[in-house]
Amino acid sequence: MMVPRRLWALGAALMILPVVAVTACASTTPPPPRESRTGQPDRGAELIAQYGCGSCHTIPGVNRADGLVGPPLTRFGARSYIAGQLPNNADNLQRWIADPQAVEPGTAMPNLGVTAIDAQDIAAYLYTLD
Repeated sequence: MMVPRRLWALGAALMILPVVAVTACASTTPPPPRESRTGQPDRGAELIAQYGCGSCHTIPGVNRADGLVGPPLTRFGARSYIAGQLPNNADNLQRWIADPQAVEPGTAMPNLGVTAIDAQDIAAYLYTLD
């Protein structure tokens, strides 16, 4: 049986498409793996309010955290990067929160003097936002 040229081309394209799609997905950088995160999320939410993070960021679940200067932190736990450059993991987030200027000199995010323990708890809260 002779298959018309158009049908043959369509069939060939349909067979190649899944291979191309899988290859394209495989070549992108996957998000970082979920990891166990320490800290006290409830305390982190309180600290976010205390340090005034909501004056620059919109942060779900934190009273009056509706700032528009920095990016909204909605779904933060599902993000791949912190500040567009650091892989999103607990160590990097805590480092960013404690001393953003050391990570990215000149960034608009100020150094608020967040202690290591406070950064751990703030990070724990942000990771609940996924």
